[in-house]
Amino acid sequence: MTTQRSLQQRIHTTIYPTARIAVLAAAGSLLAACAGMEAAGPRASATLEARSGSSVSGTVDFQTVGQKLRVEARVAGLTPGQHGFHVHEAGDCSAPDASSAKGHFNPAGRPHGHHGGSDRHAGDMPNLVADSAGKAALSVEVDMLSLTQGPGGIFQRSVVVHADPDDYQSQPAGNSGKRVACGVIRPLAFPAGGGKDSGRSGY
Repeated sequence: MTTQRSLQQRIHTTIYPTARIAVLAAAGSLLAACAGMEAAGPRASATLEARSGSSVSGTVDFQTVGQKLRVEARVAGLTPGQHGFHVHEAGDCSAPDASSAKGHFNPAGRPHGHHGGSDRHAGDMPNLVADSAGKAALSVEVDMLSLTQGPGGIFQRSVVVHADPDDYQSQPAGNSGKRVACGVIRPLAFPAGGGKDSGRSGY
């Protein structure tokens, strides 16, 4: 016959470990979430404005992730197909053809090249690929660029979309044609999902 004391011991050894496991699991999830928040660094964004007579619009967001910079672009109004996409030296999109943005951001003085190589402009990025509706979305992590005051810093520079594909070879800009959109890269004060910039549309 089970005594009251043995019953209490059984409850203690059965229920308490289960509760401890649940607490430890919750704590582990919280620590993982905090670690993810710590890994995410400064953020910036550029609002694209049409240039060269185009109707292109969109946004490009930047966020430090570890040792790299995550670039997320959402663009509309493009012709279907590939379009050159670069960070340019000057944060000035005022010219009708965006020539005021100057050349590709290239602090190391290297030749233009493929975004996956080491001998290239810091501002060389993958082509945008627009669908039949003229919309393009890109999410990529790149090196050589940062949201700091160092040589790779891109605050107050610009991001430019071109009419044609970047061939990653032709100098000095990959033969990517007219500049059809341009946006100045500015720091963001609000985190993703909150604040005054969180209501932007996907394109």
